[in-house]
Amino acid sequence: MNQTNTVSRLFGEHFLHDLNPQELQMLNKVRGLVVSHIGPNAHKVAQKDEFAWDTFRLLADEGVIGSAFPVEYGGTDARQVLRIRIIEELGRVCSASASLITGADLSCRAIVAGASPGMKDQLLPGLRSGQLQAAFALTEPEAGSDVRGLKTLIRQEGEHFVVNGSKKFITRGTTADWFMVVGRLETDSSRFVAVLVPRDAPGFAISPEVDKMGWYGVPISSLEFENVRVPAANLLGKIGDGFELAQDALLRARMGHAAMALGRAIGAVEIAATYMNDRTLFGKTLGAHQGAQWMLSDMVSQIEAARALLTITAQKYDRGDGDVSIYASMAKQQATDLCMKVVTDALQLTGGRGYMKDFPLERFFRDAKLNQIGEGSSEVHKTVIGRDVVRRSSSAQRNPSLREGSLVDY
Repeated sequence: MNQTNTVSRLFGEHFLHDLNPQELQMLNKVRGLVVSHIGPNAHKVAQKDEFAWDTFRLLADEGVIGSAFPVEYGGTDARQVLRIRIIEELGRVCSASASLITGADLSCRAIVAGASPGMKDQLLPGLRSGQLQAAFALTEPEAGSDVRGLKTLIRQEGEHFVVNGSKKFITRGTTADWFMVVGRLETDSSRFVAVLVPRDAPGFAISPEVDKMGWYGVPISSLEFENVRVPAANLLGKIGDGFELAQDALLRARMGHAAMALGRAIGAVEIAATYMNDRTLFGKTLGAHQGAQWMLSDMVSQIEAARALLTITAQKYDRGDGDVSIYASMAKQQATDLCMKVVTDALQLTGGRGYMKDFPLERFFRDAKLNQIGEGSSEVHKTVIGRDVVRRSSSAQRNPSLREGSLVDY
């Protein structure tokens, strides 16, 4: 494995062995940006919940945003095994920068997969370069993780589609040029439709940015559609493909959330371990106390286990395995819940300093919560995973240590 970055790191590089030289080059470029720009500017970005334009332009100019786009449109069409490492690296220091990468997948994946050749030619080069932005408009006031609960209606009128409904918690709402909108077909509510809506479409309203607890640098807004008409050429895929297009975007975004959470957990341990070497308590460093060492032991062991699960999930996605969605749910739930615990424990280890706003763990703590909520809450994913296990157990191999008959007869 050829690596240009030879600096010793607290967490192992064992997941990089499957990356080719070009992928390692991209990852090392991101690591350089983290050290030179993104890490030192992370505190500034987190002061106001305004779109992190400087960070976005940097990531676009350096080709990192383009990793989500096809080669024929100037991108690199990166494998997920690379993208999770990029997002993890950015998440070590700055949630906004990591979110800009996951957001490129979420907002543009359906365009890559379902737009007409003409729309791809019109939009993808600009989206890849950062000259244009797109937003993923799925969540509604009464429908988030449950896509089948959507109430936005889309009907076809001749050579146009007409959109009516509301969307909520939409990232990039005030900066996006185009919106990928998912709704139900008005004449058949069992079918879903995805269309592209330009921000200047008559009848389309974008709310002011909504204040939130963390994740500053990527503001959210609400959207309203009142008889918004778009050309039939703006349809993504075919009528009825909206659900599948949304699910693929969410699948990749869930892996992105897991990678971001693990990156933040790694960063929290790095900060706490450094503090433990600097802080003296009762005549010896905090790191020399067994109780503190045990806390670090749990953090590091669990993070490495979660990284392994996410790597397996990314490999499954790159191979096209049929069970990747369940693994994405497992990785997302495990990583994001773990991140919340690790950041909390790291803040506890750093004491009053960790609670100060000029110390990174304060914003790590606020940012960690959204990973447990966004792209399906931990509780939703637990339900999905448990339901899948129960379903498969009825046809799976019976444990050989059991005798014949119903287990209630034991």
